[in-house]
Formats: sequence, C-alpha cells, structure tokens
Amino acid sequence: MANDGSQTFHWQDDDLDDDNFQIHGRTLLYIVVLFSIILLITFIFFLYARCVVRSRSSSADNAVSTSSLTRNSPPSSQPQGLDAATINSIPITIYHRSPTTTGLSSSETNESSECSICLGVFEEGDKVKVLQSCCHCYHCDCVDKWLITHSSCPMCRASVRVESPV
Repeated sequence: MANDGSQTFHWQDDDLDDDNFQIHGRTLLYIVVLFSIILLITFIFFLYARCVVRSRSSSADNAVSTSSLTRNSPPSSQPQGLDAATINSIPITIYHRSPTTTGLSSSETNESSECSICLGVFEEGDKVKVLQSCCHCYHCDCVDKWLITHSSCPMCRASVRVESPV
C-alpha cells in the first residue's frame, strides 16, 4: 500500500545545529522595541488599574463617611464629651471595701470592686467617682479621661449629661 509519490522523511541531527543561530542588528532592534512596548503597556495598565481602585475606594469611603456623619453624629456645635465643669461636678468618694453580702452574687461583687476602664482593682482609700445615672464606680482619672470624649457610662452607656430643666 505504499504510495509511489510519497517521500520518506529522514531526520538528521545535523539539520538542527544551534551553533549557527545568529541575531543580526535589525532583528535585535525589533526584539528590544517589542519587549519595551510590552513593558510600557503593562506599566500603563497597572497604573490605570491602581487609579481605578483608588477612586472607587475613596468614593465609597466618602459616601460611607458622609452618610455616617449625617446619621450618627450630633451637630458640630454640640461637643461629644462633657465639659470640664460637668466632669468636676461629679462627686468624688473614698472607696471602702464592704463585707461580703450574702445577697450579692460573685459577679456583682467583682463588678463593683474594679474599674472597668483600666481594669484595676479598687484599693482601700482610692478616690472614685460613682456616676449618678447608673451607680457604676470608676477611678477619678480614668472616668475623667473617658468623659472628655464621651457623654455616657463606659459600662452601660447610660447618659451622664445633666439636662437643665427648661
């Protein structure tokens, strides 16, 4: 079944000799230019993608911050914390350990024996402030720093603001 017009293919190792491979001037120039164009296009694409991502994230951040400012924050004329006069008007008391009361659970006694801001245990004779709205007790320095930026109890978030009767 051999075809008379078919030629047989003979593989010769001498035909694939790489020692004669040469790149001449123009071919090398074309390769360098092509490689430079590919690098330039890749760099431009990278910068474009980076700008798009930044603009989308900044516009999303602006939208979130604008909407959260309009919904959650009080008017700018009203400070978020308490003024110094109000903070200083909270009475200071001296901490004394009370004997363990049988009616209190262990969580209630632990809660009243440590400052929940600094997590320090109250020592006998410490100066503490008891917030009148919720009766939670804190070290004077701890609660004063808190109330400068917040107007609520650090533990239960009850308002500490004293509303003047109108």
